[in-house]
Amino acid sequence: MESNTDVHVESARIQKQIEHHLGISGTSLLFEFRQLDNKLRLDLITVNPRHQQSFLFHSEVGYDRVDVLRKMLEYVKSYRDMESSYTVQWMSRNDKELNTSYFRARSMYEALDKLYYGRDMNTITVFSVVMNPVS
Repeated sequence: MESNTDVHVESARIQKQIEHHLGISGTSLLFEFRQLDNKLRLDLITVNPRHQQSFLFHSEVGYDRVDVLRKMLEYVKSYRDMESSYTVQWMSRNDKELNTSYFRARSMYEALDKLYYGRDMNTITVFSVVMNPVS
């Protein structure tokens, strides 16, 4: 990247592209950056507006903010071709309503990791995980 390009401007531009590509914006999509040794990890988190629960969409690791955002953008452009679709039925401990959430993942275990991301596993009961047929 050229040194005269503002890293914040470039980061914002790529984040907008990710939002646009997913059709999600505002408070429904969160970009969480964390330093890991000499790398930067980006967790892209979605918030379901209906039941107000957050889930991991995908994680990427890169050298800096722009690098990791570019990797996330590449993932967002191609994830539907690379990963299977899963339907998870679950209930929160404090809730009486069965919820249905959809995840793209390489395996059932990865789909569950995305469901449980950032929360105590004992706060959610999973009733079913189904791999959806390819349409």
